[in-house]
Amino acid sequence: MLTLTIRTDKPEAELGLYQDAKKLDYYSWPAHRELSDTIHNQMRTLLNKNKYNFEDIQGLIIYKGPGSFTGLRIGFSVANTLAYSLDCPIVTTNDSDWIEQGLELLKNSKSTKPVFPFYGSEVHITKPRK
Repeated sequence: MLTLTIRTDKPEAELGLYQDAKKLDYYSWPAHRELSDTIHNQMRTLLNKNKYNFEDIQGLIIYKGPGSFTGLRIGFSVANTLAYSLDCPIVTTNDSDWIEQGLELLKNSKSTKPVFPFYGSEVHITKPRK
């Protein structure tokens, strides 16, 4: 099973590509405030480098949090959209061995239902300035 891993809870975003439990590639980049502009291109680059396309993805693992509200929101939007459009299972984990746990969870999961982040506290949204 070709699996894409996504972690967007901190300023440095991470993507991984696994064939079953074997790591094919792993990449991180300083996404900071440009995550929404860079994540799709970074995914495409990772897949192309390993001679795959988005359609080849058979499972998704995303780091659940806690972490940056905006980073998690962007990562989960991308992951849930991919899972829905590719009709592939998606799971979340958040321990230090999150990828290994996710790979194990994917073995028994067929769910393409949306997954949700854990922010670590209540979300505080400021009022927009004029």
